[in-house]
Amino acid sequence: MQDYKSLKVWQNAHALALEVYSLTSKFPKEELYGLVNQIRRAAVSIAANIAEGSSRTSNKDFARFLQISFGSAKEVEYEILLSKDLNFIEIESFEKIQHQIEEIKKMLVGLMKAIR
Repeated sequence: MQDYKSLKVWQNAHALALEVYSLTSKFPKEELYGLVNQIRRAAVSIAANIAEGSSRTSNKDFARFLQISFGSAKEVEYEILLSKDLNFIEIESFEKIQHQIEEIKKMLVGLMKAIR
């Protein structure tokens, strides 16, 4: 068991969740219970699953939670693309978040390999 807050991947995932909340606060009000809710939940899920998985006693269990985090990262990746295509976010914001997501996915894969 390790302190999830000391994991760089968790720190990056937490920063992504904060960025997603800030970005989606500007979305149309009619999306509050649609895309806004979905993208926020997926973004929070990345960091939350890292945190929960870090409390598990086996590396196999931790790796399973990291896989769930990876899936949530892919979900956010798509939802950000959709948001750009719907003109809810500008290209600069899209590119910034895409870069953050790519880094998180790489870190998750690296951590999964390291603990297996």
